[in-house]
Amino acid sequence: MHPSHTPAVPVVTASITCLLLFLCLFNANAQAQTPVPVLAPFSTAENTQPPAAWRPVGLPAGKAPLAQMEIAPLDGARVLRLRTEASYGTLVHAVDGWTPGTASTLQWRWRLEQPVAGADLRRKEGDDAALKVCVMYDMPLEKVPFIERNLLRLARSVSGELLPAATVCYVWDASLPAGTALANAYSKRMRFLVLDGAAEAPGSWRPQQRRIHADFLRLFGDESSTVPPVLAIAVGADSDNTGGRSLAYIADIRLAP
Repeated sequence: MHPSHTPAVPVVTASITCLLLFLCLFNANAQAQTPVPVLAPFSTAENTQPPAAWRPVGLPAGKAPLAQMEIAPLDGARVLRLRTEASYGTLVHAVDGWTPGTASTLQWRWRLEQPVAGADLRRKEGDDAALKVCVMYDMPLEKVPFIERNLLRLARSVSGELLPAATVCYVWDASLPAGTALANAYSKRMRFLVLDGAAEAPGSWRPQQRRIHADFLRLFGDESSTVPPVLAIAVGADSDNTGGRSLAYIADIRLAP
């Protein structure tokens, strides 16, 4: 072999190493530009008020009293207590338009103590839930059917809120079986997925981990083939339609890549 050919293998090897290093740095930089939002933990609250990042939202024009949403100790941890009495309440945490990847998850644990008697998500008069965790998506209005698009615009103007065009709500429902998926009785802009249902007894903690990318396509795939950015994460409870009462708890919520 001619001496001039000897360095060929080391040179090629070095080139491949440099290329791989560049790709690693590029991918790391790309991931750094789109960090997963951090949701303020309920456990860090210094008093009964939830962390400031969680904004309380009620029904417009005070159509129902605001549900009691306070931090309370339970089983050695500080968690969010949701108590309703013919009332409605939601805590909303903005996430600045983060787009979830196919493996992104939403993780939490929750505990139902008292379900809403007479609740039935299939009917307007029963549209109450003692415990729900919702993901609000910034779906483009052009993907929303024409009539619902105009209704959404009207609702936004009346409420003064940037109501999302698509919301997936995970619920603990004591009357429906786990795995049930259905649209909200008032608006298809909100769709429910029952995670814990009639078979799960109240009074114990239940851990949850959801792949939100797949869940969006399951519930809104009839309108969009892509997953839009997330506007906010919300937790809440309501018993305003049935006039009943409920009690539930939820611990820290975490988004993970």
